[in-house]
Amino acid sequence: MCVKFKSVLILATVSIVLFESAASLNRSSFPTDFLFGTASSAYQYEGAAHEGGRGPSIWDTFTHTHSDRIADHSSGDVAVDSYHRYKEDVAMMKDIGFNAYRFSISWSRLLPRGNLKGGINQEGISYYNNLINELVSNGQRPFITLFHSDLPQALEDEYGGFLSPKIEQDFADYAEVCFREFGDRVKHWITLNEPVLYSTGGYGNGGSPPNRCSKWLANCSTGDSSTEPYLVTHHLILAHAAAVKVYREKFKISQKGQIGVTLNSAWVVPISESKADEDAASRSLAFMYDWFMEPLYSGTYPAVMVNKVGERLPKFTRRQFLMVKGSFDFIGLNYYTSAYAVNTPCQHGKPTVFTDSCARLTSVRNGLLIGPKAASDWLYIYPRGIQDLLQYTKEKFNNPIIYITENGVDEVNDGKMSLDDKMRIDYFSHHLLYLQRAIRNGVRVKGYFAWSLLDNFEWNAGYSLRFGLVYVDYNNGLRRHRKRSALWFKVFLHQ
Repeated sequence: MCVKFKSVLILATVSIVLFESAASLNRSSFPTDFLFGTASSAYQYEGAAHEGGRGPSIWDTFTHTHSDRIADHSSGDVAVDSYHRYKEDVAMMKDIGFNAYRFSISWSRLLPRGNLKGGINQEGISYYNNLINELVSNGQRPFITLFHSDLPQALEDEYGGFLSPKIEQDFADYAEVCFREFGDRVKHWITLNEPVLYSTGGYGNGGSPPNRCSKWLANCSTGDSSTEPYLVTHHLILAHAAAVKVYREKFKISQKGQIGVTLNSAWVVPISESKADEDAASRSLAFMYDWFMEPLYSGTYPAVMVNKVGERLPKFTRRQFLMVKGSFDFIGLNYYTSAYAVNTPCQHGKPTVFTDSCARLTSVRNGLLIGPKAASDWLYIYPRGIQDLLQYTKEKFNNPIIYITENGVDEVNDGKMSLDDKMRIDYFSHHLLYLQRAIRNGVRVKGYFAWSLLDNFEWNAGYSLRFGLVYVDYNNGLRRHRKRSALWFKVFLHQ
């Protein structure tokens, strides 16, 4: 048998085995206390941008002043109107069989000026109390994210947001308001969502607010892509740790909850078996995932980052080290895709956060994609990566408690209603299969949140992409229609 044909036969056999295993998967394949839910964020879901006393966020400003950066020139002003339709959506979650819901609080809906001196908005408190009560009464466990990219514009204007160390106290104060108002019913808190995208997108290439980067790199207002992403990350980590400190000192004993952070990462595969490419894969993970995970685990940045970035990488003081180390009860992981890593020469002339790792990520090896391409340019389907990332976390960071806080796949919004999303069912079933294998291997995963219940505003893609289990008809009053994947989950969760 020729080698090429033998390889094809092996791949086909593996695919058949995986398909059969995934097809037999159901709710009873997971621990009885395992949580299944969906995830969302305030700016992408709520709408009501100018209602209920809400102040503007940096995403409000960005979508209105840089609409050319949004694929369909849209905004989250209305989004999918969950502000008014949350009861309908919660009823749908319950009917499908989910028992948890991860959502974020709009910081500027609670504190329109971003800080306590600007006053607390009681209408915002009431809205989230109503949402939380609706969730709890329908058997949904609330997981609240405090910061999902929508910084109050007032803090950006006052002192530059996360460029300033002042953000640490203001974030801690905001978190304390949330703990005090909602912590009697909320037992799982997430401080930050995907902070690496906030620092690299907002300050590395300017693709997202506050639109800062080196002028020679892209069309940005101002900034320095070689220093600001590292400074912003430093302050994100300190803000996270300060919020955790407040919760542990003032609320944890009485409220009996847990607090963590949600990080995102692709899994990275060396493009060849050479040591150079294997090291490049390791560096890529360090600059994407360990950049945040290592300080929370050990109180220090990854050694390879210290070596490559040098003096541009901030240092933790003794006080900060003690506050940051161990500042989580669980880790949230957002996993969507994987990539190959290629070793590249280090750039010395004009370094940036994107070149400091001396590695390049690609989706192609020997003319073949790492997996089928979804609608987004960055999303290639590689289910095994979720297990590999979980195993990596277990082995490197002493097996923490983990929740998969986002996992999903998108399709293009072509203007036609399509509810037959078999590809999404395949995506979920195969990722859940590898997730189950990780659990069997001792990884302490306690829950899984699909992104997302509803089609919604997808940041720079606007409404041009659909990630939902439920189709939202943007041209007909935002009516909700269940896709085939929602029906699949209903069967899966009732077995």
